Amino acid sequence: MTVTDTPADAGQRPRRDLRQLVGYTLVGGSGVALDLTAFALLHNVLGWHEQLANGVGTTLGITNNFVLNALFTFGRRDRLALRLVRFYAVGLAGIALTFGLLWLFAGRLGADPNLVKAASLPLVLAVQFLLNRKWSFA
Repeated sequence: MTVTDTPADAGQRPRRDLRQLVGYTLVGGSGVALDLTAFALLHNVLGWHEQLANGVGTTLGITNNFVLNALFTFGRRDRLALRLVRFYAVGLAGIALTFGLLWLFAGRLGADPNLVKAASLPLVLAVQFLLNRKWSFA
């Protein structure tokens, strides 16, 4: 409980936290669908290198997720420019994490880049939710 919370406010926090996590996950699902579709199209159909396809797909997902999270999940429409910069910084951290996983598992160990990309998503989602909640939309 923070200094300004009343006992009633503190009792509502777990419900709000769960609602935000569920909303973030649903919004994230739409971003993941956009990201994976773009990745598959660019890498598998157009023959782009997996790192370039990952960067473009992830950027599309980040943009989608920022708009939807600002409107629905966190309901924060103030300081949008600052929030967007922070959200993209968190998104870049996710790209870096995925790049590293692709480099290691696909580039060095020969795993299928599509499987590596898909398998990286839960870890990236968890890290980004925490960072966005505590920093981008605080």
